Amino acid sequence: MEAKEHVKCLIIGSGPAGYTAAIYAARADMKPVLYQGMQPGGQLTETTDVDNFPGYAEGINGTAMMVDLENQAKRFDTDVRTGWVTKVDFSGDKKLVEIEEGKHVLSADSVIISTGASAKWLGLESETRLRLNGGGVSACAVCDGFFYRGQEVAVVGAGDSACEEASYLAKLCTKVHMLVRRDEMRASKAMQHRVKGMDNIEIHYNTETVDILGAEQVEGARVINNVTTEESTLDVTGFFLAIGHKPNTDIFSGQVDLDAEGYIIAAKPGSSYTNAEGVFWSGDACDKTYRQAITAAGTGCMAALDAERWLAEKGLH
Repeated sequence: MEAKEHVKCLIIGSGPAGYTAAIYAARADMKPVLYQGMQPGGQLTETTDVDNFPGYAEGINGTAMMVDLENQAKRFDTDVRTGWVTKVDFSGDKKLVEIEEGKHVLSADSVIISTGASAKWLGLESETRLRLNGGGVSACAVCDGFFYRGQEVAVVGAGDSACEEASYLAKLCTKVHMLVRRDEMRASKAMQHRVKGMDNIEIHYNTETVDILGAEQVEGARVINNVTTEESTLDVTGFFLAIGHKPNTDIFSGQVDLDAEGYIIAAKPGSSYTNAEGVFWSGDACDKTYRQAITAAGTGCMAALDAERWLAEKGLH
């Protein structure tokens, strides 16, 4: 790759992490360039209402919140661009980044990765429609469980995350239906004991979702027992997916250290450093534990501060 442009700080990806990194980097006169990626604004653009981000007393639409963050980053002269990164080379002093299969190539003194992660979905038409319309399909109980207080909901999944989601929802909802595809859960024994010990959690083994009912809002879920082939309908108003997330880090394979799931491995505990010098992580591309907008924003701040200090140490800022 031959660079046609050089920048001091390149931010790959938007969302709370990327935009926060941009705000801090721009205020530090690092003149950041930010590429929004294939989903400008990140996962929050798929969330209708955000009630747990400080500063929005009345709550805010997820997309509107990302527009606010983008505008704040632009106010400090962040160069926000539309496009996605298709190849990187972090082996040299100047980090090389290819945009859209060679449409543009630039080099950077420092790079902040803010590409996030994507929730895994079942792929049902009704799931996609209701999710995108804010109709009661979600992949985050902590984000959206509040809206289903006193109601019945379903959680799909069999791992620790599913158990955590179900346990959280059980404190708010009258009943939680856990839909487990096999005849056993793969969660740790401790997590299984937790959900089995909660009176308002019912575990449905060998159960898969056929359809999510409702035109505008979730009005139920049609499920099938994959052993008996018997179908039934659950009277739920919320439908939560907990079948995993996939970090959007494929293009960084071989460039920064990734774990078995594809999450970036932090090179220094308590910092945003990766093993590649001058490359920093932020948000859900590394964080598999919290996955919240506020924690993503916090790591975006960390990444910008770490990048600024690193550039100063190298005499580049």
